[in-house]
Amino acid sequence: MKTSVPLFLFFFFFFFFFFTVVWFDLPLCSADDAHEEFKACSLYYNCGDLVNVTYPFWGNERQEFCGRREFKLNCKHNKTTTIEISSIEFHVLNISRSKHTMTIARSDLRTDYCPKIETKTTTIDYRLFKYTLNDLNLSVWYDCPLQPGILDNYRFTCGSEGEIRGRANYAFETEALNRSRNMSECRLNIEVTITKEVFEETHKNRTMAVEQGVKRGFDVEYGDFYTVACEGCKVYGGKCGGNATHEFYCICSDGDIHPYVCKSPPPPGDNDVWKKYVIGFSCGFGGVMMMSVAFFIWFRLHKKKLARTYTPSSFLLRNNSSNLPAKELETGEDYMGVPLFSYEELEKATDRFNPAKELGDGGCGTVYYGKLPDGREVAVKRLFENNYRRVEHFMNEVEILTRLRHPHLVTLYGCTSRHCRELLLVYEFIPNGTVADHLHGERAKPGELPWHTRLKIAIETASALAFLHASETIHRDVKTTNILLDSNFGVKVADFGLSRLFPTQASHVSTAPQGTPGYLDPEYHECYQLTIKSDVFSFGVVLVELISSKPAVDITRHRHEINLWTMAINKIGGDELHEFVDPCLGFETDERVRDMICGVAELAFQCLQSVKDTRPTMSEALEILKNIESQHSGQGKTEEINVSGEEDVVVKGELVPESPDSVVVPWMSKSSTPNCSG
Repeated sequence: MKTSVPLFLFFFFFFFFFFTVVWFDLPLCSADDAHEEFKACSLYYNCGDLVNVTYPFWGNERQEFCGRREFKLNCKHNKTTTIEISSIEFHVLNISRSKHTMTIARSDLRTDYCPKIETKTTTIDYRLFKYTLNDLNLSVWYDCPLQPGILDNYRFTCGSEGEIRGRANYAFETEALNRSRNMSECRLNIEVTITKEVFEETHKNRTMAVEQGVKRGFDVEYGDFYTVACEGCKVYGGKCGGNATHEFYCICSDGDIHPYVCKSPPPPGDNDVWKKYVIGFSCGFGGVMMMSVAFFIWFRLHKKKLARTYTPSSFLLRNNSSNLPAKELETGEDYMGVPLFSYEELEKATDRFNPAKELGDGGCGTVYYGKLPDGREVAVKRLFENNYRRVEHFMNEVEILTRLRHPHLVTLYGCTSRHCRELLLVYEFIPNGTVADHLHGERAKPGELPWHTRLKIAIETASALAFLHASETIHRDVKTTNILLDSNFGVKVADFGLSRLFPTQASHVSTAPQGTPGYLDPEYHECYQLTIKSDVFSFGVVLVELISSKPAVDITRHRHEINLWTMAINKIGGDELHEFVDPCLGFETDERVRDMICGVAELAFQCLQSVKDTRPTMSEALEILKNIESQHSGQGKTEEINVSGEEDVVVKGELVPESPDSVVVPWMSKSSTPNCSG
């Protein structure tokens, strides 16, 4: 034994050193072959006060494939930036990447807020932009006959010849304009968007309101799925790009292009070659010395314990921190990339797990509302038992949520140690309940969840699941009670205890059926094979819940319709959708809503097919939903504003032009309905 250990260490040192140097050097070779687009999209757009502007914008040194075609920025005299929206040129005054907003002002009105020639009303492309709640519309009328009875503070001056001849200019808040007044003899009328701050500062002086309003501009939101997808792409070291057909893709440093994220972290840059050799040598030498000493002590003193440690049952209960004492874990700062909380800290935050603070009760544990000493509101999941199944659930959820970050996935703030007296997970608190609560639960009220909000929920849920699948992860428990809603009805997908990392190049994962009745994939239930199409089936059930407001399982229904998905298949395939849709959605009275619901029902029908290969992927489902929304984006502005809880806001729906195009939704006849053969 005395001679074998040094010999072992010699070979171990040689192998480890060689492996470390090669490991740190190989990525350098692959980086040399990186796609030119990756390097090109590392450049920022810079012009005047706008600096370090990235996706979805492009212009100057940033090529078109590094952004979206409609977001081209034009730099003038290296001082000002303009963008063209709906054939109108706007000055770009500011871009907030964190809020996904852009402050813009009309170029023509900034130089002369009293135009001498015909000019257009301010409009935006509703497929790409949205007004914010901080925007206000002014209806501006030029060169009008004097209107008796209108207060003077509605007038503003231009210094024009018309005013000398006794004519006037008027500016009204759009909703305050009395349409019965005779304004037909005015020379020009346009709608101008300004901010509420400007209006409040200058409401007693309409001249200043118009002048300052057009100079200081207004805000628009440009955040959509592609911006969300870009955040996920950057986490994996990619650069965000797109093509002429508006498809988003992630440009990776190895030269590959993927729909959402790169498959692995980025390789180091070319200019860091010498650093990698130094790091490789240092890590190799230091690691060998430390591991050699640890191995020698461990092998000599724990030879008998070695056999017991790696029995199958005990290995499953181990985690990455199991070599540390329990006391150290209890007060440690980090585990698997998230902070550790002590039991006492969370007990205090939840008022000793007061039953009055319960947020929900599921199959794996109870969730409580809590407040941390730093003021953060949290949801604390308390797993029922500290046994093998609960430990697996606990570790699985921590691993998934620390590895993946997405705006529509719930954020994990931390957890307790596995050696703690109880297994506790700490999440961000999402205040507005679940989708199930609003559809058919305690928060459900007729008309409180309009169709455009439901479609938004479907799109954001689909984007989260598409991101999971692109990251080789299957959720396995997609349902409306696991889709949380924030105060603006934004989606946060939760509960990853049953999720599984999907092995690369595997067609399925064999596992015993787990999940929730009413959402389980029939094929998965019969052959015990888990695929990403199992999530697609569950998402189809979510879609028909959004359409019907009915629960996924209801034993009071007819025995052939206890499962909502079977009812949906029969109603949709039998051209009886009108009997299935929630009457509060306006299916019978609003043609646009009816067309959108028909399109979503068609997608749900495809997702609920018994044979998994006939279902779409989540990325395909997401694109279908986005297309449905964009084709009908001319309506629904009022509903989206009302959802936010703001009562005193300007309705933007009046500015949306009626679309001359009708949308034809392909529909399946009875004969085309596939048999549910499983």
